Amino acid sequence: MSKLTKKQQKVQEMLADFAQPATAVDALKKLQEISKATSKFNETVECHMRLGIDVRQADQQIRSTVVLPAGLGKTVRVCVIAKGAKATEATEAGADFAGAEEILDKIAGGWFEFDTLIATPDCMGMLGKLGRVLGPKGLMPNPKTGTVTMDVAKAVKDAKAGKVEFRADKQGMIHCPIGKVEFAADDLIKNYATLADAILRAKPAAAKGTFVKSIYLATTMGPGIKLDPKVFAAEVKELV
Repeated sequence: MSKLTKKQQKVQEMLADFAQPATAVDALKKLQEISKATSKFNETVECHMRLGIDVRQADQQIRSTVVLPAGLGKTVRVCVIAKGAKATEATEAGADFAGAEEILDKIAGGWFEFDTLIATPDCMGMLGKLGRVLGPKGLMPNPKTGTVTMDVAKAVKDAKAGKVEFRADKQGMIHCPIGKVEFAADDLIKNYATLADAILRAKPAAAKGTFVKSIYLATTMGPGIKLDPKVFAAEVKELV
């Protein structure tokens, strides 16, 4: 059996008297405490949920977005594929890059100096040839996530403000960042509650039985802390 590192020992000590499953508020505060004592960088706080859905069924798939009130604690580089006035509108709204053919040529050549790609509907035809490149990177604009729109100004502002996408994978799991450990505790709590509420609202009508089966909050290099799915909905309602 491998020997525990000093960090692992410290984490175990700090969790020894911590009751689990915990409330989201207590879990987030404990994660901040552990990160401060054991980590040398500003870790990302993550939410992981296992849902009671069958993603093989088209009417039980979950994919949506939500704007976290306190943002993600990082600068989001936004690129917009649009022509004429819409490209100007995107730039005025704060887009880092905006244009059409010249941007597409750069992407085709291997340029990916952006985090979010937004496009107007009339430009989606030009993006088709880059689907094999953008798809695997999760950068292909999609109407479901609000990244294919004529309201480019709103899309840019939402992306800059901390808009995140949540999507159930093949195992019915959702993994999503909710901020940084150096955030104020209240900001992390608001972000968590906003994401959790959005997931509850996205419950497919066809989903039967228990919707949220398990929830864990964790940091990049830290432990996962279990929450109680039985009181999840009531707690989120209280926090929102």
